[in-house]
Amino acid sequence: MGMYERHQQQPPPPQQPVVGMWSTDPFKVDSSGQATSGSTIMEEDTKFDHPGSLDKVPHMDELEEAGDDDQDESKPRDKAYIQQLETSRIKLAQLEQELQRARQQGVYGGPNPGSLHGDPSLGGFAGAPMDPGVAAFELQYGHWVDEQERHTTELRGALQAQATSELELRMLVETGLANYDHLFRIKSAAACADVFCVMSGLWRSPAERFFLWIGGFRPSEVLNILSPQLEPLSDTQVMAVYSLRQSSAQAEDALSQGMEKLQQTLSESLLATADPFAVPDAYNMGTSSAVVKLKGLVGFVQQADHLRQEKLQNMHKILTTRQAARGLLALGDYFQRLRALSSLWAARPRESAIS
Repeated sequence: MGMYERHQQQPPPPQQPVVGMWSTDPFKVDSSGQATSGSTIMEEDTKFDHPGSLDKVPHMDELEEAGDDDQDESKPRDKAYIQQLETSRIKLAQLEQELQRARQQGVYGGPNPGSLHGDPSLGGFAGAPMDPGVAAFELQYGHWVDEQERHTTELRGALQAQATSELELRMLVETGLANYDHLFRIKSAAACADVFCVMSGLWRSPAERFFLWIGGFRPSEVLNILSPQLEPLSDTQVMAVYSLRQSSAQAEDALSQGMEKLQQTLSESLLATADPFAVPDAYNMGTSSAVVKLKGLVGFVQQADHLRQEKLQNMHKILTTRQAARGLLALGDYFQRLRALSSLWAARPRESAIS
């Protein structure tokens, strides 16, 4: 009390507002992502009307005790926050380990989840560093699959709606064709980075790989799948589709024969220096020659994709806008079913090897 008495004997200070204490409400996050206090406005305390108002000012000991109480209350919150961070770190590490195991299973022919579009060890031995171009393609293809599924859903809704205009359908058809054009572009870049990655098809689901032809779908088979979904066709359209199917089959045969010729040439290059007692220089020379010939694989992948792109564009010219929309819907739904089949196959019950 002696402290307060000395205050009362002194002349009263000038009257001025005293800024109140911050609220003890916990911090919150606003819509902009910044942390703010639960009370962002400091309210003004009542002005001093007389010297006795100083009795309302808390003592320093009281302030220190209040600060100690706040610290005691914040300790459990800090401990819970640190524990939450540690739990999140452990979960992230577990997810990374599971992803790595799944990718390694893909290298050795194990089940490949439908959501896993690629493998970091493609194009080399297990554990080999992944080419940056292959890594970029893996991410881009994953985004492309998501975009195609979204576009397929939009096509289905537009065809089911009676009020969809011809212009809206045409825009959806052009968007679908542009999506496939984008796929062929990123595949071409990936083939230049690592052609074996594209040829192997490990960036696709297992069911899609079962129908793989030079890194993609076989155009003539796709035309066979789409034709029943496009009926009724006029006589002119039937003849045009038949001619397109025949020319596609001929081009596919020519590319397949070229691939077989390349395989034969590579085998001959390797066998020409297959003497196990030959000097290392001769062995390296024959292997280097085979590597040069392997660059021809990039051309085959690009020609095959050009054939796919060409047939899609020709079908667009033959069909009406609504028929083209139905064709793209059928094609997108077909690939979705293959990916769903892969997921079901990967999740099937495993029979025990022990009888």
